[in-house]
Amino acid sequence: MVEIYDAHEQGEIVKKWLSENGSAIVMGLVIAFGGLFGLKQWQAWQVNNRQQASVEFSVMGDLLASGQLDAAVSNFENLKKDYPDSPYTSMAAMQFATARISTSQPDLAIGLYEFVIDKGNPKAMKVIARERLARVLLDLGQPDAALATLQGAEDITGLESRYAEVRGDIHFSQGQLSAAETDYLEALETLEEGAGDRARLVMKLESMGAQIPVAGSDS
Repeated sequence: MVEIYDAHEQGEIVKKWLSENGSAIVMGLVIAFGGLFGLKQWQAWQVNNRQQASVEFSVMGDLLASGQLDAAVSNFENLKKDYPDSPYTSMAAMQFATARISTSQPDLAIGLYEFVIDKGNPKAMKVIARERLARVLLDLGQPDAALATLQGAEDITGLESRYAEVRGDIHFSQGQLSAAETDYLEALETLEEGAGDRARLVMKLESMGAQIPVAGSDS
């Protein structure tokens, strides 16, 4: 079953990225385009650009929340066309994909996740999108494509447990029980406290008759 997460984690990733990289990016662009824009003009353009993307994102979110998915398409298309590299556009794609899944339209979530994998900003969003796309593909009966999607990730730091669990689900669906057990144990081992569902992993392992390591044990 595809798992749906709220937008909080995505917002936190974006805020962290902006705080760490925003100033450097602004100054780099100011220097590069100093002959065309003064500092004040560039700052004004940046603020206006971000505000416009924020408005489109907000309107789209309201439409999704009220179940008006078809109406929200135009707002998302505006974001893709005018602000393809904006974090707002990546978050919008993730939210739209979640809405598609929650309304039993997982096939329509595929393109949205693929957009984030291609254009995701910040880069961490690409890693999240890969994991979620893999879940969708697995649910649609495409385990090989799901596994290939996971393997395409360059850096899964912070999401090791989720990736391992999805690999386990894929191998389990293919009847590769030994590989699935190894994956689930890895997911359990790399699970950060408070960052995932340990009980779910334990249940999966118990259903396979696997020995469950005691939490906090080194053995």
